[in-house]
Amino acid sequence: MAHELYRVGEVARLARVTVRTLHHYDAIGLLTPSERSPRGYRLYSEDDLLRLQQVHISRALGLSLEAIRAMLDDPDFDRRAALERQRAEIEATIERSRTMLAAIDAALARIQRPTRPTRPGETTMSETQTDPSTLFDGFDPAEHDDEARERWGDTEAFRESKRRMGKLSPADMAALKAEAEAIEAGFAEALQAGHASDSAQAVELAEAHRRHIDRWFYPCSPAMHRSLGAMYTADARFTAHYEKRAENLAAYVAEAIEANSAGRG
Repeated sequence: MAHELYRVGEVARLARVTVRTLHHYDAIGLLTPSERSPRGYRLYSEDDLLRLQQVHISRALGLSLEAIRAMLDDPDFDRRAALERQRAEIEATIERSRTMLAAIDAALARIQRPTRPTRPGETTMSETQTDPSTLFDGFDPAEHDDEARERWGDTEAFRESKRRMGKLSPADMAALKAEAEAIEAGFAEALQAGHASDSAQAVELAEAHRRHIDRWFYPCSPAMHRSLGAMYTADARFTAHYEKRAENLAAYVAEAIEANSAGRG
């Protein structure tokens, strides 16, 4: 029985990517369809789908497209071994996330059941159920301190950011992260929808990004925001953060910030 083949539109729907992305992957040799129809249409096999899944997984784990292509084209590449290794890595991430969720639940329990004054030796239900040390399970506030201190340790912005972050409540942190997620998701959607980096949509998101930094971290003028945006493409760690969400997103965000800053002097 002939093996099943998929047209590019079907693959885009199955993998939740755009047809343009698949064309780009073909152009750079990352995912070349196994066959072509008599009329020249791309036809993808089951093996092609498995390769595309590996691209998705590797991107989510922070690898660049070039690194993924080199890995997949290595004659010694073992797909099963790679999947088992990646599965273990993702399981570790899930376990850490569960621990962080438990810490958030502990904070919610303390907020919802405020501790009443107690007599000596008495323990309240809130204290029994939420040991204060559990509030910090799964979090490592110093995870990026060395990198940040190396870059900005002598600046007033760094000191102000540390001061503000030290005062945030669990609810504040949740609001900060939700806001950042919404802005980054908006950038990715604008890019994938084909809006130019200097379009009204992209510039509005760039201004929301600047205000987000200004509100939560440190005073961020358009000029300072422009300098920050430049680092998104100059520093591989910043680039990797955005590239996990969408290809070329770091450059798109930097260009949108540049357009927004230029418009505001």
